[in-house]
Amino acid sequence: MDFSKHSPNQWLNTDLSPQHIAELTAFLTEQGTFEFASLPSGLFPAAAGFGEEFELTGYRNVWVRDNVHVAYAHLRVGKSDVAVRCILALAEYFMKHRHRFENIVDGSANHDDPMHRPHIRFNGQELQENTEKWSHAQNDALGFFLAVYANLVYAELISEDIVNWEMVALFVHYFDAVKYWEDEDSGHWEETRKISASSIGLAKESLLSWVDLLEKNFANCATHLQNTSHPVNLAMVRELQRKGDAALAKILPWECAQQDPLKLRRHDGALVFLCYPLQCVDRNMFDTILAEVVQNLSGENGIRRYDGDSYWCANYKELLAPDERTADFSDNIEARDRLLQKGTEAQWCIFDPAISCAYGSRVAKDHAKQRAFNEPAFVKQLHHLRRSLSQPTTHQDAKGPYRCPESRYLSRNEWTPNDVTPLLWTQGNLMQALWWMERVLKLRG
Repeated sequence: MDFSKHSPNQWLNTDLSPQHIAELTAFLTEQGTFEFASLPSGLFPAAAGFGEEFELTGYRNVWVRDNVHVAYAHLRVGKSDVAVRCILALAEYFMKHRHRFENIVDGSANHDDPMHRPHIRFNGQELQENTEKWSHAQNDALGFFLAVYANLVYAELISEDIVNWEMVALFVHYFDAVKYWEDEDSGHWEETRKISASSIGLAKESLLSWVDLLEKNFANCATHLQNTSHPVNLAMVRELQRKGDAALAKILPWECAQQDPLKLRRHDGALVFLCYPLQCVDRNMFDTILAEVVQNLSGENGIRRYDGDSYWCANYKELLAPDERTADFSDNIEARDRLLQKGTEAQWCIFDPAISCAYGSRVAKDHAKQRAFNEPAFVKQLHHLRRSLSQPTTHQDAKGPYRCPESRYLSRNEWTPNDVTPLLWTQGNLMQALWWMERVLKLRG
């Protein structure tokens, strides 16, 4: 099929076969859709772009969360060297600034001040912290990193000899010190601090990943962690995991159950990441979360982060100066929320491919266990892949075709890609969604 002569809405309406998906992936790769220009450190800026206005977005910086998502995407599609290099660079960064963990663990720094927390947005060229104020209280980002680090150790892609055991131990003690199961953090969206299920779940899952290694003493894990300056044992990690499970049992399927109206939230796209890439919830909660996000937050052009989200709301570029659009609003979200006209929230492009991946993973797991093909999950997988493929830019967009936006927003009554295009996180999710579809179609036969 000549994909360039058909619209994305037609790409999956013909020969739905593994070869067809492989050819589509190759076509998008040739168009530059999956270009991940990395820094010399092996880390990735959040987005690609040029010019003064792009520099003012701050997306030239490295975000821990985005980098782990991009690393995981490469790991999933078989490019483990890219993933390992990225994760080891993050480990190096964390140890370079280990005092952030140590000061909170020993009580000499107040974790209520986000600037005292490990910095999750930083200069990836020199692995240096930025001095500007930022909402660094983000347990989800730290948890996701620690979980993927454990997965790479388990897969023997990071060997026992180069595992930074001191860093792993500090992460465990840090989650204990901040009481992650009841900690108010800024979470995925770096906004108002609240007790969020999406943050608790990823931190809990990271601990569970190390429980698995400790129980098997994989790579002499138990011995190494006992011999650090902050010793860790299986009982400690299991207790921390248990506290996370207990907290999630009280909150889910809500994102936040606190009664403060600025914090209380039932539906939030961040909950998708409890289902994929990691599966932090059981099968029933997996189904509930994805169904509720799709039912309550879907739009024609993507999926809203949450109802009332004012980031890139209608006419955002006309309402805010370039240096204000990506400012830290975590302490004064009300100021930005006043710009929002109800129903004009930006529709994000990271969710549909992640949901497609989640259902693809479900199909593959069910097939492995039952040797039966899960057709209902496959239908949902295909539906969200089709939506995902309709979201990149077209020839009519200023940045040219086949680029993956962060979101689409209403600009003068037209849904247009926001300035953060391409976003590497979106690229990684779409790349994985195609990989899962090719794999599942092979199972389907």
